[in-house]
Amino acid sequence: MKKNMGNTDKYIRLFLALVFAALVYFKVIEGYFGIAALCLALVFILTSLMSFCPLYTLFGINTCKRE
Repeated sequence: MKKNMGNTDKYIRLFLALVFAALVYFKVIEGYFGIAALCLALVFILTSLMSFCPLYTLFGINTCKRE
């Protein structure tokens, strides 16, 4: 897998993952929406750690700085 995600994009995803997790933890979001928010948070964390987003490859997006 070739990296296609820059640092800013990774930080934004990690921040959103923390926000979604906090909303579920404090019961602002519950039920099926809470489960969906946790799944989305998990995807954001995994893609941030790998610096690779499969959707970016489908749309031809690359936020990683050119080498």
